[in-house]
Amino acid sequence: MTFETSRDAALRAFLQLLETTPFERIDLLDVAEHSGVPLPELRAAFASRRDLLAAFFKATDRQVLAASDDDFTDETAQERLFEVLMRRLDALEPHKEAVRALMRSARRNPPLAFLLLELSVKSQTWMLAAARLPASGLAGAVRARGLALLFGRVLDVWLDEEDPGLSRTMATLDRELANGAKLLGILDDLAYLARPWRIERRRRDVPPVTEEPGTADAAA
Repeated sequence: MTFETSRDAALRAFLQLLETTPFERIDLLDVAEHSGVPLPELRAAFASRRDLLAAFFKATDRQVLAASDDDFTDETAQERLFEVLMRRLDALEPHKEAVRALMRSARRNPPLAFLLLELSVKSQTWMLAAARLPASGLAGAVRARGLALLFGRVLDVWLDEEDPGLSRTMATLDRELANGAKLLGILDDLAYLARPWRIERRRRDVPPVTEEPGTADAAA
């Protein structure tokens, strides 16, 4: 295996293991055996389970960023962020059970919850950038943390959503963005608050995570 294929195989195995095994019970040896990656190669790619989690977040970030485009000229900041976060959910869809298991483990594991929040804040910095919103400095850090917590609440609804059209998830995301807009500092059109949330949105195909080019309520 090349270094890249070893990383990909290990990350896929880790996500598959998460679907059936609590995070705290997954060992690096399990990942090596499940992926067929020799331990020396696994060590070269990942130093710990934390690195595997970070690779998952990073790979998801890259998928969303690759799907983003410049067709935001006629949309408000809130609309752009809505679209970007829905794309993130699209990217997470193939790994929904792994995300569910992570959030379940985080609720009984405070250090894991803190780690997931930390990783989510970093990811949301990139989601702000994808939505063409300022993400640097103290203000950017506050926005990213607020957005990570907001997205965690949306994930709770998404995990229980049975409608393929994600109507409840979209309604929750729209409401959360409207309620948090002033705090996040992203509302560039106050009139948007009076507009109904968009049932229709431009769905874009986002391929499953296949490579790493890479809290309780803030997973992924």
